[in-house]
Amino acid sequence: MFLRHHEKTALRCMDEDIDYGTLLKQVDHYAQIFPQKTEKVLIFSENRPEWVYCFYASWKNNCIVVPVDCFSTADEITYIVQDCRPAVFFCSREREPILRQVAESLNYTPHFLVFEEIGPHDSTSYPQALEDPDLKKTALFIYTSGTTGSPKGVMLSYENILANIEAVTTGTPIITEIERVMMLLPLHHIFPLIGSMVAPLSVGATVAICPSLKSEDILRTLQDNRITIIIGVPRLYKMICKGIIDRINQKKAARLLFLLAEKVGSRTLSKILFSTVHKKFGGQLKYLVCGGAALDLDTGKNFTTLGFEILEGYGMTEASPMIAFTKPGQLTLGSAGTAINCTTIEIRDKEIVASGKNIMQGYYNRPEETADTIKDGWLYTGDLGRLDEQGRLYITGRKKEIIVLASGKNINPVLIEQKLETLTDCINEVGVFVKDDILQAVIVPHFFKLREKRITNIEDHFRWKIIDAYNQTVSPSKRILKFTLVDEELPKTRLSKLRRFQLPDLVDKRESRKKEAEQPDFEEYRIIKGFIENQTSKDILPDDHLEIDIALDSLDQVSLLAFLNSTFGVELNEEKFKKYLTVRLLAEYIRNKKEKIHVEMVNWQEILKEKIDLSLPKTWITANFFKNCSKIFFKIYFRLTGKGQENIPESPCIIAPNHQSFYDALFVASFFNNHLLNKTYFYAKQKHVKNRLVKFMADHNNIIVVDINSGLKESIQKLAEVLKTGKNIMIFPEGTRSRDGKVGDFKKLFAILSKELAVPIVPVTIDGAFQALPTGSMIPRPLSPVSVSFQPPVYPEGHSYDSLAEQVYRQVTDNLS
Repeated sequence: MFLRHHEKTALRCMDEDIDYGTLLKQVDHYAQIFPQKTEKVLIFSENRPEWVYCFYASWKNNCIVVPVDCFSTADEITYIVQDCRPAVFFCSREREPILRQVAESLNYTPHFLVFEEIGPHDSTSYPQALEDPDLKKTALFIYTSGTTGSPKGVMLSYENILANIEAVTTGTPIITEIERVMMLLPLHHIFPLIGSMVAPLSVGATVAICPSLKSEDILRTLQDNRITIIIGVPRLYKMICKGIIDRINQKKAARLLFLLAEKVGSRTLSKILFSTVHKKFGGQLKYLVCGGAALDLDTGKNFTTLGFEILEGYGMTEASPMIAFTKPGQLTLGSAGTAINCTTIEIRDKEIVASGKNIMQGYYNRPEETADTIKDGWLYTGDLGRLDEQGRLYITGRKKEIIVLASGKNINPVLIEQKLETLTDCINEVGVFVKDDILQAVIVPHFFKLREKRITNIEDHFRWKIIDAYNQTVSPSKRILKFTLVDEELPKTRLSKLRRFQLPDLVDKRESRKKEAEQPDFEEYRIIKGFIENQTSKDILPDDHLEIDIALDSLDQVSLLAFLNSTFGVELNEEKFKKYLTVRLLAEYIRNKKEKIHVEMVNWQEILKEKIDLSLPKTWITANFFKNCSKIFFKIYFRLTGKGQENIPESPCIIAPNHQSFYDALFVASFFNNHLLNKTYFYAKQKHVKNRLVKFMADHNNIIVVDINSGLKESIQKLAEVLKTGKNIMIFPEGTRSRDGKVGDFKKLFAILSKELAVPIVPVTIDGAFQALPTGSMIPRPLSPVSVSFQPPVYPEGHSYDSLAEQVYRQVTDNLS
């Protein structure tokens, strides 16, 4: 019996309670408003009570239901409609225009029923249960979401559906009449359709419809309805878990409690320790049911530590949908559970195959593809897996996702994606694919995390910190040889499965879309575009992302903000600037907010004249002692040599070495006499001076802490004040250590300070330090020769910023061996 009367609430939607009697009356009412001899009924709507009414009304009239994703385009719906030709269209008012557009292209006229136009039922008769159907009849056409191509209509019988209901409502039942299940995921997919609607209503449970996927709506639905079961997908649980863990990590006491709970492994203790988390979820949550894709181990482990019970399953639309499921109290992280009671699972040539009452009737109008998928009653899933001795199923990959390289090597892209995500929390999404016979990745950065870490050169960060770090740990066949950063969501199904086959097109379309975009024809855009091109020597397109495509460094951003202020009278702080991250968006904002248009180039002289409060750190006597000891140690360990100290003038100057290793500042300082060390100040990035001890050491050892990625203008002014007081500063013009031993591009910061304050620059060549301590190594190589050579000073007179930086660069590189 799929739906019968119970003396209780069946559906809750916002503040509306719909009891089982009312539900059955509405079903009867809906069944009477369309022809009872209809064969197929299409439903195109967001989740709402009317969706439920027309679904069961269709079954009452012995119709096949065709649920369609409410966010489908007209073309996608047209494909489905032309394939199966449903006679009745149910839809909401909001979705009606799209369906009308579809209807215009058809060679038949469907019967339209719009929810808002259907009057209320006026029946006073006792509600009648749905009659038991012929179990062999087709109940549903579920069109697959197309992760590998065009969707196919999966034909599911009433027997298929009943097999899944029995799996979760009998034996050790998951869903009983006392449960309150949250309907969150879209009902066009078989997993939430069965899990959050058909199975709960079949046993008399209460279903609470969440109005949206917004976090506030989810929390309100959980709390107001004291939900006991959530039906969700890994992406949802990962998002929820990440939010909880981030909050725990902000407090030391919470972190310690989490570590304690993890070590003890008691669900009862965890529920006590994290009672506030459980209360936020309504306080009654029993199970987090997870399907649709594999749950990552960290998310499962974290929820278990927090005292929640995750029941992970495995299946597919063709199995309506469950093949394996985890019974309460039997969670094994990494496993999708054991076969459901009507199903047999085998592993054939590493592929998971299944047979049982849950297996589909076939693909509608596709006998050949049906024959390829179902052989002798066995469903060939296309997934790779293994069974342990207890019959627990482990998914190891997807056969169709396995990438075969030109070399013949088989690569599992999911494992690579998971590995990349473990290297950083700055990846929002990543997809691995093959294009032009090379392994590539497309990455959606987590911009908030990047800004939090004060990373502005995003491409360099991912190239060296993530991709290069990953490539060094794997065999050549698994190395990522090209990556693309994008600022849009990767193509996925509604249940968040990656459509990998679309990734090459995404990369191509992104580039062609930017190149083909029409240049905006207004003055503000032309002025801003010209300024950025002058700053970066790049051809700028309107939809270029300032951080990803143009890679504006922190100095370029300060220059741009100063230019916008002086030219347009618009003062943007750095936080507000982050909201307008394409050239087009920025220009449109300036166009609306400008107070004037008077092109003025950035006046660094005026910026450096602004007075700031700067208290220079006091130098301890231990600084010189430490310097002298370091010199002795370095001479023995590295065979350190130095020359040219006489080139350092008595007047204030900027000392500008290339940057090869972690020890470079000490290598250079080792050749300062005590007087020179006392008057020379070093800068440290704020992100490296976080704990109290390091900050204390900085305050007593001539170290100026500056933030070169946020508030750079104030940081530059700090460095200027040091020079104005007659002191020296040491600046590494590359801004970061060399990744390959070669000298990188010199940033213009040191040249600006030199030019505007009329102080000379002493180029310093460090040679051999990269070989002694290559990037990624922890222990320096002993007896590796390292030399430090101080070059004749370069004076700023007659130079531009660029030519001054170029001159220093040449003197540094000309003296490398």
